[in-house]
Amino acid sequence: MITDGHGTPLAILLTGGNRNDVTQLLPLLDAIPPVRGRIGRPRRKPDSLFADRGYDHDVYRDRVHARGIVPAIARRGARHGTGLGTYRWVVERSFAWLHGFRRLRMRWERRADIHEAFLKLGCCLIALRQIHSLCEPA
Repeated sequence: MITDGHGTPLAILLTGGNRNDVTQLLPLLDAIPPVRGRIGRPRRKPDSLFADRGYDHDVYRDRVHARGIVPAIARRGARHGTGLGTYRWVVERSFAWLHGFRRLRMRWERRADIHEAFLKLGCCLIALRQIHSLCEPA
């Protein structure tokens, strides 16, 4: 899952079990839809990417950098306390929000397409809640 700085899901992919996360990094970056906003071409890519040690491979770091995205990926073997945890908790919170939906807390569906549909529906509900919280008067 890729989220923005507030935890709103931008893209999510469903893979089989026991898959290495780093193999899905580039398809996940390609799955980010265009974001409308200011006048002009819509944005297709984020400015930077924060990731944990599971994504620490120089090949993928170079490929992310070649796409014009600044990678901030923790190095394996480096001591903890680099400060990336202050950004990573946003993604972990989004996963917790997804687990708040009963159908996503435990996978009961045998078919992957049905589970993926519930997963994307959960992401839509999270995004709707984020938008609703921005529109509420203080």
